[in-house]
Amino acid sequence: MTRIKRGYIARRRRTKMRLFASSFRGAHSRLTRTITQQKIRALASAHRDRDRKKRDFRRLWITRINAAIRDNKVSYSYSGLIHNLYKSQLLLNRKILAQIAILNKNCLYMISNEIIT
Repeated sequence: MTRIKRGYIARRRRTKMRLFASSFRGAHSRLTRTITQQKIRALASAHRDRDRKKRDFRRLWITRINAAIRDNKVSYSYSGLIHNLYKSQLLLNRKILAQIAILNKNCLYMISNEIIT
């Protein structure tokens, strides 16, 4: 039997994979099997870290609020502030509170004083 040359479709698929992996180092950007494995790994990591980013930012905001509250020498900590916010029905999320804590600590101090009384 005569040899049949493959068409352009497989080559086009591999070229697309190589373009995806062009920034990888070493064999991870050159060998087709390794590129396939690294592509799966990279996409899985990206999917996982999109959720992880939300957790990390929430942790950062909580840390910033807690540091600002303790720095102002208010009589309670972060958990007390959040508890009193819910009791007084002030709808300020942690992201906004962290921005206030960074940009205007006096405003955060006024909010905490209003909640106490």
